[in-house]
Parts: sequence; structure tokens; C-alpha cells
Amino acid sequence: MNRSLGYVCVAAAVWTLAAGGGSAASAPFEAPPDGRVAILVYHRFESAVTDSMAVRTAKFAAQLRYLADHRYHVVPLRTVVSALLHKDPLPAGAVVITADDGHRSVYTDMLPLVRQYKIPITLFIYPSAISNASYAMTWAQLDELRRTGLFDIQSHTYWHPNFKVERRRLAPAAFDGFVTMQLVKPKTVLKAKLGVDADMLAWPFGIHDDDLVARARAAGYVAAFTLGARLVSPGDPPLALPRFLITDGVSDKRFEAILPR
Repeated sequence: MNRSLGYVCVAAAVWTLAAGGGSAASAPFEAPPDGRVAILVYHRFESAVTDSMAVRTAKFAAQLRYLADHRYHVVPLRTVVSALLHKDPLPAGAVVITADDGHRSVYTDMLPLVRQYKIPITLFIYPSAISNASYAMTWAQLDELRRTGLFDIQSHTYWHPNFKVERRRLAPAAFDGFVTMQLVKPKTVLKAKLGVDADMLAWPFGIHDDDLVARARAAGYVAAFTLGARLVSPGDPPLALPRFLITDGVSDKRFEAILPR
């Protein structure tokens, strides 16, 4: 994906989805009870923000300090998924941290802080960019992250398509094949390159519908993640779980407000 075009598209789609059709910057956040989980999604880290999808590294560090100081439990995404699938209680006061796309700043900026705080992270990457796009990590860097034991590497489809656009553009049979490739190929590549059995998926741009969910289930995914300004609750559908988009525009006060009480 072209980096500039990709992030313009992401910003336009994501801010709308995250706020339920309005501006994410003005979307109200719940003040939830225990037993619900905040899943956060980051994309890029920068010393000075140059696009709407990035977070200053210093701001991310401050957010991790806040979580530690206020005794929030940063838990593996797998823990939350397992609880939902087995209908077990969700961990109270829990936060999950994810990062999408596979940008090099995950390796250069995020990794040192993850090591410092010893917190679990789930990465959703699209393999077509790895060791290929100028902004992306290499397979060697991803493998180093995996070997820390702190990073779980999962699928973000093969090249981050907009399924709404492709459904309009392609004939039904061609679209069927396209979706199958986008869902199955990353699993194959991640297994070959990293030995990873990917069974979790982040929907590109948060776009999903009942048909895509059924296809993801058939491809072997047990959980998938979209966007939405709310916490994960018991009974939420595992293949359409909401995440809070965290960008540099999220103020300290808003960050605190989205966390479980």
C-alpha cells in the first residue's frame, strides 16, 4: 500500500467508524463498570507527529506510565479472546495493547518501552509490506520481536484492502477469490516466515459485515477486531470486537476516560 494514500484512507475511514459516523475527536466515551476490557490500537510512533495516525513516542511512554501507576493490568489479547470464547468472566481493570500494519517504528520506538514495562503486545501485520515497503519492518525484525515473548504476531490480511471498494469493483466470483486470498495467504506466510499460527485478524479500516465474518471463520480465525469507541463486553461477537484508536490527538484526559473503571 502506498504509505501516504494508505494513511489518508485509514484516517478518513477510521475516524468515522470509531465515532459511529461522527468525529472520533468528539465521540463520547462510556464510564464502564469492572468486567469490561479496553483494547487499544496504535499504528506509528514518531518524535514529532507528521500524520493523523501517529503517536509521539514520548506520549506513548507517558500512557504506559499512567497504566502502571494506576495499576491497570495490561493483559495478552489472547486472554480476552479465550474468556469470550469460553464464556468466562473478562478480567477486571484490564487493558490490551495492539499495533497495526507493521511499521518500523514498532521496532525502533515501541520495542524499548515494551521491554521496559514488560507488557504483552499483539501486532496485526500485512505481510506484503514486510521487508518490502520502505516504512515497514523486516522479517528479521519481526522475528526478533516474536522471540522476546512479548509480541504475538497476527494477521491484518495480505495487503490491507478496502473490502467495500473491492466488492464494488470485482465480479462476485472474483471477489470470492480475492477475499479468500486476503484471509488465507497471511496465515500461510506467517507460518512459513515466523512459525506463527495466526488465528486472529484485524479488519482493514475496520470494515466488516456478516459475509466477511463468515469467511473469516471459515478461514480459521477465532477472533477479529474492528474499531469503535467502546469497551469489549461479555457476549460481544468474537469476530467483530471493538478497539479504541489511539492517535496523538487523544488527550490525556480522553485516554484516562476510555479505560475501565
